[in-house]
Amino acid sequence: MDTVNDFGFKQRKYMPVFPKANGKTTVYIEGYPCEDDEPMSATGFHGEQIAAIYEQFKRYFAINELVYIGIDNFIYYSEGDITKCVAPDIYVVFGVAKYPLRRSFYTWAEGAAPVAVFEFLSDATARQDRTEKVGVYLNDIGVQEYFIHQPELKKPTEFRGWRQELSGDIVEMEPDAEGGLFSEALNLYFRCEEQHRTHVRLLRPYLPDGTPITTSLEEQHLKEAAEVRAEIAEARAETAETRAEEEALRRQQAEAELEKLRAQMAQSQRS
Repeated sequence: MDTVNDFGFKQRKYMPVFPKANGKTTVYIEGYPCEDDEPMSATGFHGEQIAAIYEQFKRYFAINELVYIGIDNFIYYSEGDITKCVAPDIYVVFGVAKYPLRRSFYTWAEGAAPVAVFEFLSDATARQDRTEKVGVYLNDIGVQEYFIHQPELKKPTEFRGWRQELSGDIVEMEPDAEGGLFSEALNLYFRCEEQHRTHVRLLRPYLPDGTPITTSLEEQHLKEAAEVRAEIAEARAETAETRAEEEALRRQQAEAELEKLRAQMAQSQRS
């Protein structure tokens, strides 16, 4: 199977459909701070998780120029009030230009709010992530779905998600038997994967049919493995062909010897 073309077909098949936002691409608005003194990731576990899922989202949404993926930058959601801002680890906005990258995201200027937000739990912010941020994201900002995840493998597993119903009610999503959650907004399934070498519990996205969305490094490893399998198959084919040629030559030699022997016997009988 051509895995590259196969993934491309599924990518187009499952890509969400949405309208273009009615705002304007806005890189920066004077007077709204775009950075603080906090590091991007709280720990190496968070850095590993953020980098992986950001790359996976970039790969999946690469075919749509109207998908913006934000990573730990400010979202301002009330014009004129610089206190109304959040900085989620990862968020996805539909209907707005992928590029240029923004220093901050201004919902009123862009005419759109994130459809999905992801926070990766740290000791300093876990309580807020589980409680007040649910209302801020879903009610105040208008996010469709909000997820939290604990990436540190030695800490208890925690992967939860909330969505806002058409009625306006906020409901927590029900996990499946494997603890996974399906994002209706992104049309993607998410499940945790334990990485014992790095002690990271990675949250991984999958297409609705279970196809994993890989990182570029994983894709390179898959490509190398496929090349090795192809080389082995080619070597086996060449070996089989060589054996067949050798067998055919042995048959020819045996037939020639037999013919020679028959000729000698015939000559002996005539003598």
